[in-house]
Amino acid sequence: MNIKAIAITLSSFITIPSIASDTYTIDPAHTLPVFEVSHLGFSTQRGRFDQTSGKITLDLQKKSGNVSLTIAAESIDMGLAKWNEHLKSDAFFNTASFPNITFTSDHFEFAGEKLVAAQGTLTLLGVTKPIRLDIKGFTCGNNPFVKKDLCAADIEAHLKRSEFGMTRYLPGIGDDIHVLVPVEAYKD
Repeated sequence: MNIKAIAITLSSFITIPSIASDTYTIDPAHTLPVFEVSHLGFSTQRGRFDQTSGKITLDLQKKSGNVSLTIAAESIDMGLAKWNEHLKSDAFFNTASFPNITFTSDHFEFAGEKLVAAQGTLTLLGVTKPIRLDIKGFTCGNNPFVKKDLCAADIEAHLKRSEFGMTRYLPGIGDDIHVLVPVEAYKD
């Protein structure tokens, strides 16, 4: 038997392990972070960010993965142009100096087979703090309109803006911020 035949025979017994993790790209049209904050104790005001980007790597068999999400702070939308400009100023998000808000995580939590949380870090105004995101309704499937595989969920978190150095108008404008993010990401 020649060397080539031996190599072919041996290669038939060798299996290359498949890579079980999949990579997904955040769909910016369906990933719109919303936040809620108390206004003088009278009402709950809401705003959102209209530009997001990021990647998610997910291995459901190993129950592991990571995420990197970037929010363009300049894309804040409070419903009024004058209010948007005020929140972009150095009194709040200081978008000229800190154009991005980022979240990264390489620690996912599962309950059985269901992804339920991600622990990571949030960077806002140049300050990085640990944060836990609760993940609700996590599901993967095929989008029937665009015929592409995606994973999606609703994310919820709570944070104190003062911990990131955003202290202007406290306590009138609340310190406790409730964050809600619908996320959809398409498989690469």
